Amino acid sequence: MTFRVIDTETCGLEGGVVEVASVDLIGNDIVNPMSDLVCPDRPISYEAMAIHHITEEMVEDRPRIARVIGRYHGSPWYVAHNAAFDRRMLPEMHGEWICTVKLARRLYPGIKYSNQYLRYALNLQVSTPEGLYPHRALYDCYVTAALLKKIISDSGWSGTEMAAISNEATLLTTLKFGKYRGQSFERIARDDPAYLQWMLNNLKDLSSDMRHSIRHYLNLSA
Repeated sequence: MTFRVIDTETCGLEGGVVEVASVDLIGNDIVNPMSDLVCPDRPISYEAMAIHHITEEMVEDRPRIARVIGRYHGSPWYVAHNAAFDRRMLPEMHGEWICTVKLARRLYPGIKYSNQYLRYALNLQVSTPEGLYPHRALYDCYVTAALLKKIISDSGWSGTEMAAISNEATLLTTLKFGKYRGQSFERIARDDPAYLQWMLNNLKDLSSDMRHSIRHYLNLSA
């Protein structure tokens, strides 16, 4: 069974792909690396540059995403760390999506779930191409592939089971952005429920997990 681990780097949280990459996990082997820099449809934010270090000059002569994405098609399974984001960046991808964040939350409760944290917390064996670094798409694909390999080994889950878990709504506990960043949903719902209701009504790109969590805590505080 082949799982295609895919990752994008973008102009910011609102989108604009500047890099796409993938590797395939076939059994225990991580193979078939692919990566492309992409000329986006909007300026790259300085906040994004500070994370992935991809500049306007690096992508100004590169093709648009529509010109390169075809070679990433053809897998029955697409795997990403926070798949909801990459799936939104790549709506033309056909196949079942698997989210390693959701799988890790289910299998390894009570820790943090960034790719790099899990790499060291779970002692993942990662061999990445020379010259790359965290938050470049291909580098992150290798880490996610090693994480997926560990998850399959520890859980015995099939692709179908992992996709089902990935599609379940996850109850989040802490808000990661905005004026209450770092505070618990339970506390925000108690002290300022109007803010959470405003988020539901006005932030159209909230993930299904975020909407599920906001509604859950608003109902608890009602």
